[in-house]
Parts: sequence; C-alpha cells; structure tokens
Amino acid sequence: MKKWLVGMLILVIVAAGCSNGSSGGSGADIAQEITVNAMSEPPDLDPALATDTTSGWVLDHVFEGLYTKDESGNPVLGAAENVDVSEDGKTYTFTLRDDTKWSDGSNVTAQDFEYGWKRVLNPDTGSSFAFYMYYIKGAEAYNKGDGAVEDVGITAQDDKTLVVELGAPLGYFDELLTMWTFYPVKQELVEENSAWSAEADTYVSNGPFKLTKWAHDSEVVIEKNENYWDNSVVKLDKVTYKIVNDATTYYQMFKTNELDLIQTLPSDVLDQEKESEEYSEVPYFGTYMYMFNVEKEPFTNEKIRRAFTLAVDRETLTQNVTKSGETPAYAFVPPGVETPEGDFRETGGEYFEEDGAEAKRLLEEGMEEEGWTELPEVSISYNTAENNKKIAEAVQAMYKDNLGVDVKLENQEWKTYLDTTQQGNFQMARMGWIGVLVDPVVILDYYLGDSPNNRTNWVNEEYDQLMADAKVEQDPEARYELLHQAEAVLMEDLPFNPIYHYTNNYLTSQNFENIVYPVNRYPYLKWAEKVSE
Repeated sequence: MKKWLVGMLILVIVAAGCSNGSSGGSGADIAQEITVNAMSEPPDLDPALATDTTSGWVLDHVFEGLYTKDESGNPVLGAAENVDVSEDGKTYTFTLRDDTKWSDGSNVTAQDFEYGWKRVLNPDTGSSFAFYMYYIKGAEAYNKGDGAVEDVGITAQDDKTLVVELGAPLGYFDELLTMWTFYPVKQELVEENSAWSAEADTYVSNGPFKLTKWAHDSEVVIEKNENYWDNSVVKLDKVTYKIVNDATTYYQMFKTNELDLIQTLPSDVLDQEKESEEYSEVPYFGTYMYMFNVEKEPFTNEKIRRAFTLAVDRETLTQNVTKSGETPAYAFVPPGVETPEGDFRETGGEYFEEDGAEAKRLLEEGMEEEGWTELPEVSISYNTAENNKKIAEAVQAMYKDNLGVDVKLENQEWKTYLDTTQQGNFQMARMGWIGVLVDPVVILDYYLGDSPNNRTNWVNEEYDQLMADAKVEQDPEARYELLHQAEAVLMEDLPFNPIYHYTNNYLTSQNFENIVYPVNRYPYLKWAEKVSE
C-alpha cells in the first residue's frame, strides 16, 4: 500500500512546460488559451447544488471563497483579507478585501456570503452538501426544519465584516471553507432569476475566471476575470472545457492537438504513454465503489451483499483493466491521512479478503435465509464512460465465475444517472467519492443516515453517533479512534462494495507550465501559462 506524506497529499505540482527555446516567439506572442476535456456535462454550476467533481472543476475556477488554496495546496485567505479567531476557537470574524468584486464589477459583500451560506442551509434549496455546514452553530437544526434561520451563526455585521460562530472548535475550518459549498452568490441576481446559473449570459461569479459560454453537451468556456482582485497572477485568457466522454475519441483529440490536457486515458494506450513526458499519475483521495440499495432484493440481505463483495478480484481489475496505479480497496477511507498512530488506512487495516468459495457459501446462506430457491435478477448500473464500462464488464464476468450469477449492465449519461441513483432506482450502482479535505470524516460522512449523498437507504444509529462524537472530539488520538470504530461498523454491514482507491492519470501538453494537480480536485489552472506553441 502506498505511503504518502501529508504535504505530498495536499498537492502535487507539475510544471509541464518547455523552456528550451522551442517557443515560437516571446510569451506576448503566444495565445494564452488551453483546451481541456471535462468528459461530461456539468450537472449544476450553482455552488449550493453542485455535488460532483465535474461541476466543481468549473466552480473552483469561476468562484472564490473566504479562503482559497495557494500553489502548494495550503489554505490561504481569498476573498477575505483578514480573520480574527476567538480564544475558544469558535468565533471567526472575517474582513473582506476592498477590491473583492463580482465579475460584473459590483462589490462582493459580507451579506452575499451570509445569503449564500444560509441559502445552502435553507431546506427549500435542497442542497445535498448542506451537511458540510453543520459545524456552524444552529445550521443543522435549521437545515432539518428544527430551528430558525435567525439562530444560525452566520452574520454580516456590515458590508465587509462576516462573523461565523461554530458549535465547537474545528481544526480544519480554514480548509473546509475552500470548498464550493461555501462560495458566495450575488443575492440580488439569485433572487431575481432562479435559473441564473443555467446559462452563461446570466452567470455572475467572483473567481479568477468568468463563465462566457455554455454550449450544453458540447463545451464550457471561461475567460480571465478582469475584476478579480488577484488577476495579475492569472496568465490564461481562456479555458475551454470540451465535453467528450469516449476515451478513444478524446485521446485522439489530444494527439491531434485539439485538446491540451486529458485524464483517464484509454487502458489500451496506458503502457505506451507511461514513458511519455506528457504522462503523469497523481494520487486522488477517493474510492471507486458499487453502492448496494439495501431496500432492493437481493441486497436486503447482508450475507448476499458480502458475497458480492468477496467475489470481486480487485488485483486483477487494477492490474489488467484500469492499469493506472490504483490501490485495491478493502475499506472505505483511502490511504494518505497521517494520524498520531501512522497512516489511517494502515492502522485501520483491511476488512475482508477476496474469496470466491466463501462468497459462494455466503450467497447460498443468504438465499436460504430469505427463502429463495432462485436469486432475484441483478443489474449493475453505471454512468457512461469507457473505464466504467470495462470495470462493469469485468465484475460481471467475476460474478458469473465465482457466484454463478448472470448480472445485467445498465448505463446512463452522468446527469441522468445522478437523478436515477438519487431516486433509489437501482440495485447495485457505480459511484466514486472524493474527499473535499484529506481527512477520514469527509469520506465517512457519505454513509451518514441523513446524508443526501447516501443513496443506499442504509441507516445505522451507532455509525451516526460515532461520527457525531468524532466531530466534536478535540483529542486527535481519540478522534481517529472514533473514526476507526465508525468505519468498522460500516464495513460490517457493507451497504457498498469498495473496488479501488483512485489514482488519476493525465496527458498534458508540454506547451504549458504551472498547472497544479490537487489530490482531491481536478487540475487547477489559475497559475497556468502557455510557454510555447
């Protein structure tokens, strides 16, 4: 299992440029534009409603929170120029920059932050990521309909001063505030037009870039925001996100210079590309899995869920199918979190071993418990992408070989797929979960009983209580022990089938420098520069 230092986990920076005189002219002669591949249509560019990494990739470039990340991945002040923290660590007083502006030139105010955050918490908004704000005083009660918005600890004292009150001190609050859920939105705009985020011509943001074109299912274009307070560090004038989900097609587009950066290479070209200077692999703090719908037969039975988990050969999948350096997953939390006892994953260990014979026995026992002489028909759902298809086909073959079960495969485009799984219309469905912070709690939060992201219908009161206790525990050793206990409960009930912990692979044109590759986001282009043609 890989060991990564925390500093390496926070960010990997690849300066993939040429400075050997290959440039066709001076920097002023080079068009500062880059074309990347988003692979799928962003489902939602509203910070309150976005839940996926594709939408987040765009949002992280067109918005900025009170904190942002520097080139080394550390949280630094962004839209705020100063913060005062109370002695007890529970009250943060932020002062906004005088030159923090919206892309339309108007001032960003503390009221915009208050409005934006309370909009996330408003039950009527339906934000799936509202639970990330539950650390704020009164936030959970308001979001669940048990409290008033007036009791939420988010207050704009004036145009430049925002006071945030927490229920308990939180050591990583600064990093939490870098995620898109905590971005401001322009109150006047949002209240006038509920569809403000659906098209480029009605979109207003406050980040280093602004949205200038959204040709749905084709491309998204962002351009340098001249009103961004730190625009002098932004070298690119234009970023185009193409939407091409066929891996062979976007690989060929890279080879013909139609794309400057692609990720998730076709598996059949990986071996040849690994020797290329354009190739890179970056640890990605997340887990690829199949969710079980515990209210849909046959996965109502724990032994059958375990049988389907033990029947998958993860080494074969990662070595022969995905082939990108992924780590087989025998738990939920990925490697990379340093604790007082060492890496969280190594100290927590593995929770099961692949065993076809044991899987077959468990399947038979589960069927007997349910009184089934024939297993109900099983289907695996996945969102359209070459990698997902190949993995599903391999898993399908393993279930046939190890369990004697024929499973059907069903695929949908990403936005439709998110709706389908949210509605619970699946038996077994592919999903990936990336930690917005490099911390076990943001991974394990996925399976909280009241988490809108938990599509399995699995609820365990012991698990929820352990997670709640961990979030207020101030002693690091005790906190991590509670998180280990929570993961053990999750892995006992197995409402999901972990497959592997991610590694992202990229091909990046050597014409660019200073592209940043975070371990929990897609490439960040704020400092990127084209240095040659």
